[in-house]
Amino acid sequence: MEQQDPMFEDSSADQAKAWVQENLRIIVSVFIVAAIALGIYSYSERSQTLTDEGTSTLLETKGGEENTANTEDKLSEGQSPSTAKADAKNAVVVTEELSKETETSFIEQAEKGNGSTHLARRALAHYLEKNADSSLSAEHKVYIEDYLRKNVGFRGSVTNKTSIEFSKTLINQAIEKSKTLNDRQLQNLKKYSARVSAYR
Repeated sequence: MEQQDPMFEDSSADQAKAWVQENLRIIVSVFIVAAIALGIYSYSERSQTLTDEGTSTLLETKGGEENTANTEDKLSEGQSPSTAKADAKNAVVVTEELSKETETSFIEQAEKGNGSTHLARRALAHYLEKNADSSLSAEHKVYIEDYLRKNVGFRGSVTNKTSIEFSKTLINQAIEKSKTLNDRQLQNLKKYSARVSAYR
């Protein structure tokens, strides 16, 4: 019995060694896949951190316009009671109180946590309610709201006393500009549209 144990151990070691040699490619592949997955996870976490700090807007960020909380809301949650599409009942009540349409524009009143992008998103939603355009993807809409934010002429920080007027002409211009984006630009906007729950 005592003499069989070393042989048994040698046999087991030989079997393990043979198994590792036979399956070396699979083992290495698993490690490579795990390393890639870890790298992707780390990169996405780093990207999220940069986004939360407000450093990643669409084309060129104009600093100081929106604080970190507003940018985080804009890109990650994208859903306040006035912009949520899923719960339309609440959105309609809040929207009626915070929005006003004139013949030539939409005037959007900010609520707590809103930035100028939230108000641009709301103005676009109101415009599209009356001028539906099925050709606009989520990526187009993200471009449009950023275009509106940058071109509306409003400067400074947004408070719950702020209201911004978005002309229908400007909204239409932003829509037309969005339709000139090429596939590469639209693909680049996917990382932003994915963070806006109203566009999912």
